[in-house]
Amino acid sequence: MLELSNVSVKYGAFAAIENIDIHVGKGELVVLLGSNGAGKSTTFNAISGLQKPSEGTIAFEGSPIHGVVPDKIVQAGIVQCAEDRKLFPQMTVKENLIMGGYVHRRKRKQVHQSLEEVFELFPILHDKKDDPAGSLSGGQQQMLAIGRAIMSKPKLVLLDEPSIGLAPLIVEQMFDVIQKINKDGTTVLLAEQNAYAALKIADRGYVYESGSIVVKGTADELLSNDTVRKAYIGA
Repeated sequence: MLELSNVSVKYGAFAAIENIDIHVGKGELVVLLGSNGAGKSTTFNAISGLQKPSEGTIAFEGSPIHGVVPDKIVQAGIVQCAEDRKLFPQMTVKENLIMGGYVHRRKRKQVHQSLEEVFELFPILHDKKDDPAGSLSGGQQQMLAIGRAIMSKPKLVLLDEPSIGLAPLIVEQMFDVIQKINKDGTTVLLAEQNAYAALKIADRGYVYESGSIVVKGTADELLSNDTVRKAYIGA
């Protein structure tokens, strides 16, 4: 479904990511692991069209998307849920969600159906649908950010550090929901520092270090890899 081949992104002489190769198959849940600044978000921005690769190719469903403008990439079926959520704090929860379905704005019935599905996934958002997004707790804001992302019915959703800054119980709930989204048919590419929680629900993973992929494998292989355990899980 998604194929990155030899992708590099440079800022002047500095390579944020270098010679990245990633494959995500339809229906998979794949995780990118690594510390802050390792290159995960840059990879997401390259896929989303927010950052143009200096080298390499990115293909989605067999068609090249590197150099394609972000709104066309959204229309193609890729949506990114950013690390800092980027909610509209003065707008209500419902208004934020409807903005997520903007690509389908002429299909009112579909937008309404998507809204109901998000409320079923996150009942607290239904309870607070008329509250300003800025008044929500951190966990609720993350739920809203994910809910807004899936309002467009994406084929592939990019989730950037969804567990960051959240209490352990909320993190557990968040990963349960991400797994449900995947099982319901949406392919997921997840960027995370919480390696153990992410690998518990992932099919495969790639480990980043200083802009390069240093280890890749199935979730079980990465969980049992001594280097990965010492660096990201604790052993």
